[in-house]
Formats: sequence, C-alpha cells, structure tokens
Amino acid sequence: MTTQTEKHTDLTGKVAVVTGSGRGLGLAYAKALAAAGAAVVVNDVDAQAAETAAKEIADAGGRAVALAAAVGPTETAEALVGTAVDAFGRLDVMVTNAGVLRDRVLWKMSDDDFDTVIDVHLRGTFTCVRAAANRMREQGGGGRVIVAGSPAGQRGNFGQTNYSAAKAGIAAMARTWAMELAKAQITVNAVIPVAATAMTRTIPVFAPHVDALEREGTPLPDALRKGEGFGTAEDVAGLVVYLASDASAAVTGQCIGIGGDKLALWSHPQEVSVAYADGGWSADAIAAAWPVSVGRDPQTYGIPAPQL
Repeated sequence: MTTQTEKHTDLTGKVAVVTGSGRGLGLAYAKALAAAGAAVVVNDVDAQAAETAAKEIADAGGRAVALAAAVGPTETAEALVGTAVDAFGRLDVMVTNAGVLRDRVLWKMSDDDFDTVIDVHLRGTFTCVRAAANRMREQGGGGRVIVAGSPAGQRGNFGQTNYSAAKAGIAAMARTWAMELAKAQITVNAVIPVAATAMTRTIPVFAPHVDALEREGTPLPDALRKGEGFGTAEDVAGLVVYLASDASAAVTGQCIGIGGDKLALWSHPQEVSVAYADGGWSADAIAAAWPVSVGRDPQTYGIPAPQL
C-alpha cells in the first residue's frame, strides 16, 4: 500500500536539471530523482560521463537527456533550462551540484586556483538558479531549487579559502532567494552533504575507507556512518528527492546536513552575546569588556577532525 508520504514524494510529471551529474553525488541525485518519477537533464563537463549517466537512467526505465557543458557561464545555465523545456516541456527542479577543488593554503593559492573554484561553485550556482527562477516564474506553479553547500562553507576548512568562500556564499544566496522567490512558491534550500566521493578521498582519514568501498564494496563502519555522518552518495540522494517533492513545500531557506545515518539542520549565523555602553565603545572599553562579557565564550571554527 502506498502511504501518504510516498505519494507526496512521487515526482511523476516533474522535470529536473542536475548539474555535475555525470558521477559522484550528482549521479546519485539524478538517478534517485528519475527513480521517483522525474525526467532529468544530466549535465557534466565530461560529455562521455553525461551520456553514460543518461543511458543508465533510461536503461533503468527512467527518462533523461544529457547536456555536456561547463557550469559557470550564463550560456550554460540558459542551455540547461532550454534543454529541459525542449525535451520535457517544463522545469520544476534545479539542483546545482557541479564543483571542482583547487585546495591550497592561503599563501600558496594562485589567482587561478581561487577564480576557478568561485566561477564553478558560486557563479555557476547563481547563473543556473537565475535561469531556473526565470523559467519557473514564467510557467507558474512554483518550483524547487536545491543548491550544494558544504561543512567547509558553514565552518571554514584548512586549505580551502576558495571552496569555503564559495560554499558560504551559496548558503547566503539560498537564504536570500528563499525570500525573493517565496511569492512564486519556489522553495530554495541548501544540502550540506558528507559522502564518499572523489573529493573526500583527498582527506587522509577517509581515503582508505573510500577506496575499500569502491574497490571491494566494503561497507563504511559505524564510526563513520553514525559518528561522523559520513556515508555513500546514495545516502544523500533521499534528501534531494524530498526537497524536490510536494512534501517539502513548507521547507525553504534552510541548510540541511546529511551523510551516512545522520540528518541535521544547520543553524544560521546569529548574535550569541551582546553588550552595551552608553555613548558607544572606545578601543580601551572594548579591551576591558571583551574577556569578561562579549568575548568570554568565543565561537569555534573549522571542521572538527574525524574521531575514528
């Protein structure tokens, strides 16, 4: 028997675009959306990866077309939306997943390292969501925008100036767009995934587990799945389907974490300690008050090291 919740997460008749979906998390999202009934535009900079992903979806009984293009330029964003409309008649869901890494500590990061990551993640999210919002507002009936955040964007991460900045910017854009698009009944949420991918393989403590999972199918241990909220790409996909569905109609402007066996809601930045001084604050007054009032309990920063 089909439950009410299952009916609400049925995406039959919906059309989705998933950027960077030739492999990894994006591929898991595209397959899950298609399995839930959505038609999907698969995108990747690697044409062969995009075509293979679309074929795998079709072979499994789903509907998909591929568009190979680098995310970032407005032309790509408009082509993705145009492909959805041409192939399937409409656009209901935009998932901005495409990304790259150029990790370096600050003093070794080049302009190109910075610009490349910002262009794909931050500009690519902006251009794709702008194009999707224009189409969704034009056709009416609301829509779903799902953007990709990261723990690095929530807390910062060593060696990831560019990536952390882009992901923090994406979270801020999601909150802004949730306000701007509310009248059109378009929800906007950020997924904060932690999963075994080519990107997380670069983290030494995760690397052997990711390799064992991919080579031998060795399940990830509970210390990762529960303790660290670290799982497979498929573990994240259910959240994307939920956020694409009617069941999430009241959810917008949120940063939602998922990985392994863990689902979490991230807080938004807010004032945690406040002090007042008549006439304002001099430098000496701040120096005297800081350690005993506002600055008594400073906020932590950085992603905690995994405890395995």
